[in-house]
Amino acid sequence: MRFNKFLNIRSFFAVLILYILVGSANVFARQTGGATEGDMVAADTAQQINSETGTIGDTPTAVSESGTDAGTTLATADEVVKDTTLYKSVAFYVTLFLLLCIFIGVIGKVLKVYELTREIQGKREGVNWNKVQAALFLVALVTGFYGTYWTYDTWGNVASGESASEHGLRIDTMMMVTITITTIVFVITQFLLFTFAFRYKGSEKRKAYFYPHNNAIERLWTIIPALVLTALVVFGFFTWRSITNPPEDEMKNALSIEVTGEQFKWNVRYAGDDNQLGVRNYKLTTPINGLGIDFTDRKSWDDKLGGEIVIPKGRPVRFTINSKDILHSFYIPEFRVQMNAVPGMPTYFQFTPRLTTEEMREKTGNAAFDFVLLCNKICGTGHYNMQYKVRVVDEKEFKDWLVKQPLYYNDDIKKDMQQKMVQSNAAPDNKKIALNNQ
Repeated sequence: MRFNKFLNIRSFFAVLILYILVGSANVFARQTGGATEGDMVAADTAQQINSETGTIGDTPTAVSESGTDAGTTLATADEVVKDTTLYKSVAFYVTLFLLLCIFIGVIGKVLKVYELTREIQGKREGVNWNKVQAALFLVALVTGFYGTYWTYDTWGNVASGESASEHGLRIDTMMMVTITITTIVFVITQFLLFTFAFRYKGSEKRKAYFYPHNNAIERLWTIIPALVLTALVVFGFFTWRSITNPPEDEMKNALSIEVTGEQFKWNVRYAGDDNQLGVRNYKLTTPINGLGIDFTDRKSWDDKLGGEIVIPKGRPVRFTINSKDILHSFYIPEFRVQMNAVPGMPTYFQFTPRLTTEEMREKTGNAAFDFVLLCNKICGTGHYNMQYKVRVVDEKEFKDWLVKQPLYYNDDIKKDMQQKMVQSNAAPDNKKIALNNQ
């Protein structure tokens, strides 16, 4: 019975390995055999999307083949691409991982047989595995601490880069306090965990001490974490409240801008001289009036379109965020700004820029740096291209720029409204004529 069970397990693993190897061979054959028809369609579709939509700061250009490329150079490039694709395949790495596991298992079985043989022969124990495992715990401790340090040193600047908004400084302070506390707790607990595993490794000369319960310790490790977490939550709550609930007078004086997301672009509307946006109604949406602005509201007559988002340094800016179709997310990381764009429900975010684009370029050492509005929700196939340039300038440059922007209530919309008025006025007459004919 035991032999049959052993045979079944071995047969199962043999079939599994054979299946993976066959799958890897198929992947190898497809990838070394050239691009498939599906790959060509995907490439053509991606090229069409890029040529139609483009990216920020890019101008679509035609790509032509060069007649000077040698055939051997192209063949070499194709081979490099094929090899790179092969070694990035999932099947290859899965097979490699399973083979490594099998190799380690075989080595373990060999060592176990070796130990049993020595025990049968009455010889003393060859390898003290308790000491080996204890040493591995110390190696894991040192490796983990170094990995944590490397992560902070290499990627920490992604989270700790200087904020370009005033409220971002408060968010950064909150984040640094949280990270500092959690890092201290992480270091202490991991050090104790792995050191105790090494210090009190299994030994025939020492008996384990049974320690069933201690109320004082239970209270200690329950109350202290609860107090620390409560302090962090309250700190975060008041920080977020101070950001999302600005004073009433500051809200009224803030520059009013509306941003509406749709697949896959952003639409920007600036309030006019009255600093009030006209109302919207989705029922009024037409090819000409894409945002559904209600032009019977006089506040909408001086609203302007923005080909980019330009905001003044040091002045509060209040964004009204909408969506025409599905859930999007208004996200500008350097300003520490993120707010969902929800269909049918406007959301708001107000902040004050503290650094211009030029100042940010100097601080980052990147002459091509630009603030970019991104969508932080995976909203479809064109999500990657849902970007909008944001520029921070001084007050004078902002006013000069805003004057040059076109009105949303343009001649085309006026003509369209006049035609609708004519049609609506003629409708009652037609009804009367129809009644008289009856």
